[in-house]
Amino acid sequence: MSSSTRTNMKQIVAVVERGEGTDTKKFWTRIGVAFENRDGSWNLRFDYFPTNPATTVQLRNIDERVDAERRDRPRAE
Repeated sequence: MSSSTRTNMKQIVAVVERGEGTDTKKFWTRIGVAFENRDGSWNLRFDYFPTNPATTVQLRNIDERVDAERRDRPRAE
């Protein structure tokens, strides 16, 4: 995919806070992708849709460096 095409794409991420009191952490999960249309509107394609009403859903630029780091990171067993 060319870089000019990727500028018209964004990732959809869900942000969920877990924990209690001062021990809360935010967990970010990529849940889909968004494609910009010629008229400036967006098509959203979800891999899954969060059902928790406290979940924040955001559109974020796709950062190829971060995606490569995540892909190459060893997984915990």
